[in-house]
Amino acid sequence: MHIYNITYKIIYSILLIFLLTFCKKASEIENTDDPTDLTIEILSFDLETGELQIQATAKNAVEYRFFISNSETPEEVNETGFFIYTFEHEGTYNCEIRAYGLSGKYIKAFKQIEFSHGVQTDTIPLDRGYFTPSEYEGYNLLWHDEFKGTSISSDWSFNIGTGSSGWGNNELEYYRSQNAWVADDVLTIEAREESYGGSDYTSARLKTEGKFFFKYGRVDIRALLPKGQGIWPALWMLGENINSLGWPKCGEIDIMEMIGGSGRENQVYGTIHYDNNGHVFIGDSKTLSSGTFAEAYHVFSIIWTETSIKWYEDDNLYYETDITDSTMSEFHQNFWFIFNVAVGGNWPGNPNSSTIFPQQMKVDYIRVFQKE
Repeated sequence: MHIYNITYKIIYSILLIFLLTFCKKASEIENTDDPTDLTIEILSFDLETGELQIQATAKNAVEYRFFISNSETPEEVNETGFFIYTFEHEGTYNCEIRAYGLSGKYIKAFKQIEFSHGVQTDTIPLDRGYFTPSEYEGYNLLWHDEFKGTSISSDWSFNIGTGSSGWGNNELEYYRSQNAWVADDVLTIEAREESYGGSDYTSARLKTEGKFFFKYGRVDIRALLPKGQGIWPALWMLGENINSLGWPKCGEIDIMEMIGGSGRENQVYGTIHYDNNGHVFIGDSKTLSSGTFAEAYHVFSIIWTETSIKWYEDDNLYYETDITDSTMSEFHQNFWFIFNVAVGGNWPGNPNSSTIFPQQMKVDYIRVFQKE
């Protein structure tokens, strides 16, 4: 009788452990806290006011977060998934909604919104202006970005914020990733008059630092430029060793700069900056015979060799400098690209009542060729 009781207790304990383990696993499977099946529905979008009403729904969701164009900070957080957002400036925006579960995990979904309320009525078609070929005899295509699709490629990253002393130029903008996007076969960088981070203006500054750099070759960049007093678009390069040597010892090659304002929007500049017992810069400018750089696409090029750098606008050579002097060692190393639209600063001056916002620089392509 004593042996039977012991055996019974052992069998009972084993069954109890098995049942508890099975029930726990079943409970984990059936009662997961992870969200699933996220859907997004646009309820309404007013093209006159820019007001968007959007509804997100997901199973097991206890919280929803609404983001605009790659921002790390949500525009709104709630438990309903219903959001109202008003776009102030025309452009193409990626709207992201994340659904969170009790577990803390989330899933996300996107909707792309294109807003145009007529602020800029002088839309320039992509085929207006100058083109350069996609290949040259004696050259290989080393790297390029044609800005297709709906997202900025991983070859680019962003500078964020206001930089030291307005990026060294007393500029007025706060650079954000939200002010740049790829759509309709172009990269758009938009300068806006809006308060953000203590600044009265926002814009974007993209770079290939740590991702793509090169030494010597031909660069073609096809772009449509913005306009207006205080607007300062630039397509340029910095030496890869800037973090170890600083500026200007790293060298700077400005492929194109323009300063907006009456009588100045038909002129672009090509310049180099370097160190020779202090900051030195040399360069020249090109002026259109008619019209401005905001009225059609133009191609801004350099041909950079072991002996010289030449600047072209629509294949017209307008400046050349010899770089064989020992004081120009900066220009015999790797460089990477920067695209930006500054607002204000020492050179262009500040915007005034004549400046219309938003202003956009559109880039059709960038192509880098090297000799075979």
